[in-house]
Amino acid sequence: MKETPLSNCERRFLLRAIEEKKRLDGRQTYDYRNIKISFGTDYGCCIVELGKTRVLGQVSCELVSPKLNRATEGILFFNLELSQMAAPAFEPGRQSDLLVKLNRLLERCLRNSKCIDTESLCVVAGEKVWQIRVDLHLLNHDGNIIDAASIAAIVALCHFRRPDVSVQGDEVTLYTPEERDPVPLSIHHMPICVSFAFFQQGTYLLVDPNEREERVMDGLLVIAMNKHREICTIQSSGGIMLLKDQVLRCSKIAGVKVLEITELIQKALENDQKVRKEGGKFGFAESIASQRITAFKMEKAPIDTSDVEEKAEEIIAEAEPPSEVVSNPVLWTPGTAQIGEGIENSWGDLEDSEKEEEDEDGTDEAIILDSLKMDTGVEVSNIGSQGLSRAQVLTGTQAVRPYAPIVLSDSEEEEMIILEPDKNPKKIRTQTISAKQEKAPSKKPVKKRKKKRAAN
Repeated sequence: MKETPLSNCERRFLLRAIEEKKRLDGRQTYDYRNIKISFGTDYGCCIVELGKTRVLGQVSCELVSPKLNRATEGILFFNLELSQMAAPAFEPGRQSDLLVKLNRLLERCLRNSKCIDTESLCVVAGEKVWQIRVDLHLLNHDGNIIDAASIAAIVALCHFRRPDVSVQGDEVTLYTPEERDPVPLSIHHMPICVSFAFFQQGTYLLVDPNEREERVMDGLLVIAMNKHREICTIQSSGGIMLLKDQVLRCSKIAGVKVLEITELIQKALENDQKVRKEGGKFGFAESIASQRITAFKMEKAPIDTSDVEEKAEEIIAEAEPPSEVVSNPVLWTPGTAQIGEGIENSWGDLEDSEKEEEDEDGTDEAIILDSLKMDTGVEVSNIGSQGLSRAQVLTGTQAVRPYAPIVLSDSEEEEMIILEPDKNPKKIRTQTISAKQEKAPSKKPVKKRKKKRAAN
């Protein structure tokens, strides 16, 4: 465990506050932090909060073979884990000295004190016994891990229910919770650890030290005791010498604190059992305070639904009736109908780009016709009445009549009318090619006539 060392200024500030009997969180010298116990949906799962220190406890069981020297006793196993989620100072993947010390202290407090009747965990002597495993996970570290872990372990064991079994000859039948109600463990007493921190070589004493107070303390005394004032285990660390009066004083304080914590545990277990019997809501989600931003729940507002029908009828009576609008269908042809006015038909309308192309084509045709009129001295006749192609009009062949009015058109529809369906498109194409061939030699005499006229 690699902790960031405190600066000299912080150390002096904390020691000065302890000398003046002042603590960072406003507590008195012998005050314990607030304890909160919440249970999960499954039996044997709980979270204990000691101030900001949080520990998750989970109990599981399985049928195993007993130990050779204790053939009629069950097995208890405790495991405490310190992850980096609780504090960045904890190193993952290896057991630190603090973790080994905490695990040993828990085993002495809970297993060696015989708080659980291990003989009641025997199913078949020498063959099958229950192994009870208690896993403790530190969720957040703010000092005094051993006290929070001991409370979480004993609460999880009291809350746990093992499956019921029956033995018929050599057969062991394990029943599910639906078939038979689970059986609680036989617990004789509740040992709980209480920690005392000493400062200035035992001159000053604090109960339930937090994380910063643990950094500047000189020694730690842990006393495990039950509500009958029976000391289960006691451990002193830090290398300080304590007097007998100091130890007796601490034991008296521990007796008072253990009695208060035991009453709190029993009350929490009774409330959870009552809620489960009544079919109410239980679990970690229900233990979250409503005023927190992470609660994701709101208080229910009562709504009176006794006179809903009468109010609905009044609202309908006061409202304006809907306007009766019936659309008249328009029958254009048999078998069709139109509902509504619709929009203007745009079928056949040209787009802007097509209109510009048509305007350019019309101006080119007008220029060509003017040149033909100047060259030949005749006028082009009506194109539509003769049914000629556009190529013939441009070449000036087979469409010349003296003194006929000129009719020009720029629309594509009239051009489509000029091309009759009876005619073969291939013939029209050859006709346009021949017209071009005829037009090529006809330009030369025209130019000669112009020259002759100019000479004359």
